[in-house]
Amino acid sequence: VQLQASGGGLVQAGGSLRLSCAASGRTFSSYVMGWFRQAPGKEREFVSAISWSGGSTRYADSVKGRFAISRDNAKNTVYLQMNSLKPEDSAVYYCAAGRAYSDNWYYTSGYDYWGQGTLVTVSS
Repeated sequence: VQLQASGGGLVQAGGSLRLSCAASGRTFSSYVMGWFRQAPGKEREFVSAISWSGGSTRYADSVKGRFAISRDNAKNTVYLQMNSLKPEDSAVYYCAAGRAYSDNWYYTSGYDYWGQGTLVTVSS
């Protein structure tokens, strides 16, 4: 599976962005998809994940109520709608694909494939 993230950019605090992650391959619908982010000097951290069917989602506490993950298996694409953005949301955002059980969705080790990242910068 190859992943291509896009949609990052510069936005003012309080604004919105929608990230997309397009996947190659015919097995996309069998993968759990996740979003992680990494700010300069910090470790990569979990943001959100969605089950293969889209019926189950998880969010980091820091983004709950502001971000929404979704997927379109017909388009081999997963999305991350980010609203009410804050300067502390600034980071490189990575999408990932894996087949881990839900307990492991929060960890980078739960994913087998990673996209190249897209930069999100939120100005105050």
